[in-house]
Amino acid sequence: MKKLNMFILLMSLALFIVTPAASAKNWSVPAHFPTIQAAIDDPAVREGDRILVGPGNFAVALITKRVEIKGIGGATIESGPAHPRGLIQGFRLMEKSSGATISHLIFKVDLAIMNGAAAHSVTVTHCTFLNPVQAVSNWRGSAWNITQNDIIDLRTSNGGGIGILIGDYTGGIVSDNVVEHNKISGILTSMPEEKGGYNGSGIVLYADFRGSLGAESIEKNRVVKNKVSLVSQAAARVDAVAFEMTDTRDNGSLIPVIVDNAVGFNDFRGTVLQIVLTPSNLDVSNVISRNLGENRGHGVHPAAFGPEN
Repeated sequence: MKKLNMFILLMSLALFIVTPAASAKNWSVPAHFPTIQAAIDDPAVREGDRILVGPGNFAVALITKRVEIKGIGGATIESGPAHPRGLIQGFRLMEKSSGATISHLIFKVDLAIMNGAAAHSVTVTHCTFLNPVQAVSNWRGSAWNITQNDIIDLRTSNGGGIGILIGDYTGGIVSDNVVEHNKISGILTSMPEEKGGYNGSGIVLYADFRGSLGAESIEKNRVVKNKVSLVSQAAARVDAVAFEMTDTRDNGSLIPVIVDNAVGFNDFRGTVLQIVLTPSNLDVSNVISRNLGENRGHGVHPAAFGPEN
């Protein structure tokens, strides 16, 4: 009798555990909703639901819920609202979007994925980004998983030229992000009126003190098993760097705010300038090892676009 009661209890617990996942629904764009934004905004679409997009070309949206947005049949994001600098924006992750997933989409916009609030635990996976100014820009967010994406070509617009950015400008703590198994390749091009004086970057950890609060700490992030192969079209104006750690104050005598990050097992050999540290002693407070291609330099830092600049 005791064994039977225990079996019933275990089955009840199992049902309790799986019920929330089983209740998640699939919604289709354009079958159920004409746009991605309409799907997100509809109260019938709840936290944890999946929005299946495509095939076809679509506009982007403000993500305000913990939903999964998954492309099907080559679904392509090719339009969206204007950034304050005039660039075309992709998905903006807003307050309450923590835990969202974006996957299997093709992006043809300038600023493809960027958080407008401190969204955490976001997953970006199996997406393709074609010639963006910035592909994935995680400002202020922790515990993101940016994995198995393909970024083909980058371009600058008096700023940008960045594949994946993990950073802060609000004086917060950004930690436990994983950038893994991504491929960033092709040509870094510059607009004709490009002023230059900065680097384009495959991957960058960025404490931005340019007229802002920078970061209290960018820590315990992992950049592993990525392949970065970039060639700059006009290196004299904007050079291409495979990986950067940048504190824009560029003062090695200050207590570092970029600390305890692991950068390893990456292949940077396809980029001439492979690792740039600003200031140059950031390798003391971080672990950078076992990368293919580890020539290091101290150069001009990236000029990244944020949500409001």
